[in-house]
Amino acid sequence: MNRLVVSALNLGLGAALVFGLSACNRDANADGGVGAAAQSQDGPKYARVVSVTPVHEAPSAPQQVCHDEVVTQHKPVQDTHQIAGTAIGAVAGGLLGNQIGSGKGRTLATVAGAVGGGYAGHEIQQNHQQNATVSTTQRRCTTVAGSAGDKVVAYDVSYEYNGVTRTVRMDHDPGDRLQVQEGVVAVSDAH
Repeated sequence: MNRLVVSALNLGLGAALVFGLSACNRDANADGGVGAAAQSQDGPKYARVVSVTPVHEAPSAPQQVCHDEVVTQHKPVQDTHQIAGTAIGAVAGGLLGNQIGSGKGRTLATVAGAVGGGYAGHEIQQNHQQNATVSTTQRRCTTVAGSAGDKVVAYDVSYEYNGVTRTVRMDHDPGDRLQVQEGVVAVSDAH
């Protein structure tokens, strides 16, 4: 009879040990290893983070960037010897010189006026041609290298809760544990 009592006690003790370890493992999975003493049944529940993988921005292709630019150039010269300016100046100077004096003096004044007017007309046209410009709008384009894709835009987080592993995409690294609601949905981070 003693043997029967000892066997029953051993069997009961073994069953209590197995159920106790099973409950301990369940609590460890439920709270990410914190333990049942650290949280109550009604408090927040935590899952253990298994892995965190950064998600990088996709690299972008090179792009062409264009802008309009105003370009000013000298106007092409059509009368390179300034013949029109010289002729108009000579006629104007001759008419002016003809108004001065009488007889041979008038003839001399007309010739001198024509020569002086011709020279002045030549210089005026040359100065005008040197300062004559034309403005045009030209489109300038350059190729800009795309981004390398080094920027982290999200995190794929794998977490374990009650022996089940799930994955969620988050905008930040949650650390070593993750608060869950109803054991499924990750609601916030905890470190």
